[in-house]
Amino acid sequence: MTTRRPLLTAVAAGTVLCALWFVPTAHATPERPEKQQDALAAAAAPAAQELAASGGVDTTPYVFGGMAFVAAGGALVTGAARRSRGAAR
Repeated sequence: MTTRRPLLTAVAAGTVLCALWFVPTAHATPERPEKQQDALAAAAAPAAQELAASGGVDTTPYVFGGMAFVAAGGALVTGAARRSRGAAR
């Protein structure tokens, strides 16, 4: 099983990279005709003005969520390091 671990890691990493290949970018071109885009832009303008007047978006949940993911990743790495040190003895 020890010799298969790097292979499984490489397969998992390759799978993640292939999945991310299909995530659309922010610069993707819309599939709507220009007339519909103009109507949508006009409808979205008041919302953008309200956002600008309010001072911004509340990012608190995103910050705490990001911190939680970093903490969980750190815990996983620490646990794996302790396990590998124990197996080497």
